[in-house]
Amino acid sequence: MGGVINEPGHVLLTPGPLTTSDRVRAAATRDFGSWDQDFNDVTAEVRAAIVRAAGGMLGRELTCVPMQGSGTFSVEAMVRTFVPQSGGLLVASNGAYGERMARIAQVAGLRVRVIATPWDQPIDPGQIARELREHPGITHVGLIHCETSTGLLNPLPDIADAVHACGARLLLDAMSTFGALDTLPDHPGVEAAVAASGKCLEGLPGVGFAIARRESLAAADGRCSSLSLDLADQHAYMERTGQWRYTPPTHVVAALREAMLAFEEEGGRAVRLVRYQENSRALADGAASLGLAPYLPDALQAPIIHTFYAPASPRWDFSAFYQEVKARGFILYPGKLTAEDTFRVGCIGQVTPQTMAQACGAIEDALVEIGVRRRGAVAGPTTLAPSRLSIRDRKIPR
Repeated sequence: MGGVINEPGHVLLTPGPLTTSDRVRAAATRDFGSWDQDFNDVTAEVRAAIVRAAGGMLGRELTCVPMQGSGTFSVEAMVRTFVPQSGGLLVASNGAYGERMARIAQVAGLRVRVIATPWDQPIDPGQIARELREHPGITHVGLIHCETSTGLLNPLPDIADAVHACGARLLLDAMSTFGALDTLPDHPGVEAAVAASGKCLEGLPGVGFAIARRESLAAADGRCSSLSLDLADQHAYMERTGQWRYTPPTHVVAALREAMLAFEEEGGRAVRLVRYQENSRALADGAASLGLAPYLPDALQAPIIHTFYAPASPRWDFSAFYQEVKARGFILYPGKLTAEDTFRVGCIGQVTPQTMAQACGAIEDALVEIGVRRRGAVAGPTTLAPSRLSIRDRKIPR
């Protein structure tokens, strides 16, 4: 493979922030007054476009409530807005973001139960159903659609069916899937889903949003234990005035409008998914040719981010590897979340299969440079045995 990318700057191979287009970045150069009608129009266009991306129509059941901040802000807003103090949240967790959702609920003073599944296994809908039957006071289930700790895609349709059959409601973290995979916004078991601007919609980071039914937001009025994170109040104020309650990230919202225009011009969710799937295959094939072993089997792998076992070599040093890859034009996730020694490579954003092939060339160069691989060597097993290191104190971005 070999070679250094010819584009200026760095390509971000992370699942958000990610590599954006020139037109999206250019849209962020205009200043808007936060309560000016021009910006109100931008907000309205973004909300309508996100509902269309979800497969719904604004003015009917579904609505979009944007929220300032990173994706985690919107996850917390969803939990605090929809779960009543008299109810409870069952978090189905098989990664760091599931653990974070449970922590959010605990900090909010809510009753929380956790189904802790190994990180290389999908959530079992049957286990969720059993927990709900045994604990009828649980009103909501929290799920991470794609657990970007590893890239594992959980079986959303079956889980939504199980939750609905038990009379509970699903709160979905669709952070790294919305805009590429179906997040089932019309499913009767899904009360709300949240995502953010800097993921599959390929905008700039800085604003999240919830997709929810109007009736669910109305029913949640006055429930949220946070003033600034109250989705019901944010929605009511926007519907009444067209404005944000508090100072919005105007430049990020303007860039998101441009990103949504590009999303629709490209062909929407189905076409974007095909591109990401092609990126994912190119990455998987390139990594296999280098002898890098995937953390997940193909059946569980989402076309969002891949996790690979580190090479079983005494010369392996992730920091040195990361810097060598960066010197060749690509930025990977700087660290691991799994207990085993792994590293992650994202395949979403303004990248193509050709970009992924170049990235694999940079990875090969880096492995050669740090002495882990000989150039042109035949691929062989390079997997480290699971070491089950502690990950309790690791911090992860959202």
